[in-house]
Amino acid sequence: MSESGLTSGDFTEENEPFALFASWLRDAEKSEPNDPTAVALATVDDHGMPNVRMVLLKGFDEHGFVFYTNFESQKGREVLGQKKAAMCFHWKSLRRQVRLRGEVGVVSDAEADAYYASRPRGSRIGAWASKQSRPLEGRFALEKAVAEYTAKYAIGEIPRPPYWSGFRIKPISIEFWHDRQFRLHDRVEFRRAVADGPWEKVRMYP
Repeated sequence: MSESGLTSGDFTEENEPFALFASWLRDAEKSEPNDPTAVALATVDDHGMPNVRMVLLKGFDEHGFVFYTNFESQKGREVLGQKKAAMCFHWKSLRRQVRLRGEVGVVSDAEADAYYASRPRGSRIGAWASKQSRPLEGRFALEKAVAEYTAKYAIGEIPRPPYWSGFRIKPISIEFWHDRQFRLHDRVEFRRAVADGPWEKVRMYP
């Protein structure tokens, strides 16, 4: 048994990556002190230059991994431009990592509306007030915008901005990595040729 409580047999016997990810995420929710759903999101701009930043995973199932953002932000523009992205989860307390990559689609309006409505009121105001990724002349300008939208939507529901929605990464590969002694790590990749195709499981050298 390894330090994180996962045996090599447990790792290799799972033949469906989403079920394995769900199990690892449940473990992370018990052990990670902050934001177990935090994940590094990698994109590429129009010049072929990569960008990476942390976002929060807001849902996943057999169709893919979902996060939300301002589509006019840098990451929003890059995802819309390339329609591809990659993610990397690292749970230090468990000595585990999951990497995935694939094509990206936009979630339905119903999904985006439901998630947006679940956010704290201040976060919904912030989605209107922040011109994400664009130059800010001073902190006061942001605070002024927040005050203006707070007054505008003082009563009733706050509608979802037309430029704010979610992306779903539909993976063609998902790799699970588990730390072991002497850098002889467990590393298994699930891969498929197309987003809806069957999975092939391959054990990799560490």
